[in-house]
Amino acid sequence: MVSGMDYEQLYNSYYMQVYSFVMTLAKSRDLAEELTQQAFYKAMVTRADFAGGSGELTWLCAIAKNLFYDEMRQRKRLAPGALPKEDLPSGEDVEKAAADADTAYRIHVILHGMEEPYKEVFSLRVFGELPFAKIAAIFGKTESWARVTYHRARLKIKERMEREHE
Repeated sequence: MVSGMDYEQLYNSYYMQVYSFVMTLAKSRDLAEELTQQAFYKAMVTRADFAGGSGELTWLCAIAKNLFYDEMRQRKRLAPGALPKEDLPSGEDVEKAAADADTAYRIHVILHGMEEPYKEVFSLRVFGELPFAKIAAIFGKTESWARVTYHRARLKIKERMEREHE
């Protein structure tokens, strides 16, 4: 089992990335938050089973994805009137979510290797959903600087994704 400090570091390092991955699958903030919390709990409990064959983020996303599919299977077993039909993704939605999840994962991989401040500004804006004024305040810069840095980060990500497809 992971120590409290290691678990806290794991949580702080990957929470927003795992949450955004689950959000692409679940399309519901409440469900995404619940499944992300469950994923970190399960990771904490089963940390000794982590072989290290993949990165921690990949491992956490795999746990979260399995929890999502378990949740969908559980919901299908419930009585037909127990949940609104729109809570269950259609086959097309699941395919789209998988494609979105793949794209989100590729963005996270690119972001992981990106230099600062682009990496942090992009993360704060997209995953932290912070306005440019607050991002600027964090860095002690102007709002204009935050906007320009964010847009440059987006361009760098787009360029790197296009290079992957060549």
